[in-house]
Amino acid sequence: MRIQDGRSLWQRARPHVMVFDAQLAVIMLMLLSVGLVTLYSAGIAIPGKVTDQLRNICMAFLVMWAVANMSPQAMMRLAVPAYTLGVILLLGVALFGVVKGGSRRWLNVGFQIQPSEFMKIAMPLMLAWYFQGQQGQLRWQSYAVAALLLAIPVGLIARQPDLGTAMLVVAAGACVIFLGGLSWKAMAALGAAVCAGLPLLWAVMHDYQRDRVLTLIDPYHDPLGKGFHIIQSMIAIGSGGVGGKGWTHGTQAHLEFIPERTTDFIFAVFSEEFGLTGNLVLLVLYLLLIARGLKIAVNAPTFFTRLLAGAITMIYFTYAFVNMGMVSGIVPVVGVPLPFMSYGGTALMTLGLGGGILMSIQRHSRGIRSGAAVPAWGATA
Repeated sequence: MRIQDGRSLWQRARPHVMVFDAQLAVIMLMLLSVGLVTLYSAGIAIPGKVTDQLRNICMAFLVMWAVANMSPQAMMRLAVPAYTLGVILLLGVALFGVVKGGSRRWLNVGFQIQPSEFMKIAMPLMLAWYFQGQQGQLRWQSYAVAALLLAIPVGLIARQPDLGTAMLVVAAGACVIFLGGLSWKAMAALGAAVCAGLPLLWAVMHDYQRDRVLTLIDPYHDPLGKGFHIIQSMIAIGSGGVGGKGWTHGTQAHLEFIPERTTDFIFAVFSEEFGLTGNLVLLVLYLLLIARGLKIAVNAPTFFTRLLAGAITMIYFTYAFVNMGMVSGIVPVVGVPLPFMSYGGTALMTLGLGGGILMSIQRHSRGIRSGAAVPAWGATA
């Protein structure tokens, strides 16, 4: 009787426990493992980094599991409240935010939070909900409203200033708008308008942002000042050669020439120690991650879930591309971590939240294709 009771209990609990998409979870675990190995070397003189990151990973997977248990319908109901709360918190940052390093990005609510991170998910969630409601009757006014919904949080984030996060939110939002049906011609026209507006953008940029663009063009103009970080990271990447210097044998990192070597510049540490071979393996892992996300988006059963899955995948792509690009000296330096590798809890929570959304969409898509109902959170299996 006890065995039967145990089986019955497991049968009821199983749909809420076995919610991870196996392929996505394996790719993420491989990236996290590579990140922990690199973090150990990068932070070898900083005790507690690996232990703290393991705690962050556990929290991220807990968030991922909880979100994977939600249904897409529940996410739709949360879209407007999440977006509204995010904008209110960003307004709170603008009025009462905590200033650190010249930027006003944090809000004290008993503990400090960074609302701009929350908008990386809330923004595409809101736009996917909006386009779901407009499906079948999309006009140019629909895209204008979507652009306005995107511009409000992006403007508040850029004002902090936080160019890196603003770029990620723009990428996710633009992906939803494009997948929502915006034509290539309209995208090309918008691209031309942005290029034409670059002189105006330059005029309103902060001094440190202009310096980053100028440093990208010529880092050796101030090699011991503004160009020091990017020069040292490029030296680290180049000195790794084909096979790398070996784990924990990276001189640039251990002699502390690489800035933020456990966070934004961890790719430079990895490149120096594992070389071109390691970089190719890492690129393959990110390509597999993006390919799996795109496959989930293609197979998603509704317009809302297709848009949302595509946007989450674009966030992963933008994270990886911008981080590797800035460390390699092909894009300006902005505060964007390398996904699943850089040290930090907030970014991992965002990535875990996005992963949970993808897994929820895949889980419910599989249930629809098989004809079986997938229980939502709190439902009886």
